[in-house]
Amino acid sequence: MLKRAAATQTLKATLKATSLVWRLGLVYLLCVFSLWFSPAHADQNDKSLEGYFEQLQNASSNAETQAIQNQIWQAWLSAPDENSTYLMSQLNRAMAAGQHQLALLLSNQLIDSTPKFAEAWNKRATVYYLLGDHKLSVADIKETLVLEPRHFGALSGLGLIFMSAGQYEAALDVFNKVLEISPSSDNARGSVARAKSLIGDDI
Repeated sequence: MLKRAAATQTLKATLKATSLVWRLGLVYLLCVFSLWFSPAHADQNDKSLEGYFEQLQNASSNAETQAIQNQIWQAWLSAPDENSTYLMSQLNRAMAAGQHQLALLLSNQLIDSTPKFAEAWNKRATVYYLLGDHKLSVADIKETLVLEPRHFGALSGLGLIFMSAGQYEAALDVFNKVLEISPSSDNARGSVARAKSLIGDDI
């Protein structure tokens, strides 16, 4: 009887421990799933960006450069909260549909709600560029670069504006900065070469 009672107690203890382990495992899985399905929030302050920019410096090909730049863009485009994430998605949709006035309205709202979000300024700079207002586009590019000085997209846009205005030396300076950030980029090399050739033609 004593042996049977001891065995019963051992079995109960084992089942209780097993149940506890199972419940803890379930809690762990639920936490993991919540991370998977929750919207990711980052922006230009994402800690992974430092590693990406270091990889960009060491990239040995244009293909590798583009892959790293895509990762950087993913971080930049990740808005810092749910409201700005929603506004960004609507803004991207409006731009893709060529609805520039709606895109401008949405980009204004995005900047008002998250003025420290670099990509909000860069998006509005792009909208102004598409609307032909280069002065306001440059102003927003400068705001973007205050928040993220390594923003090769904003710098490239600034270079294009300088090129269209015939300011080839200013464009060359900007494109050289892009090349410093992304030394294996074919686009950056091509932009530098184009600006140099136009400076040569201008002399």
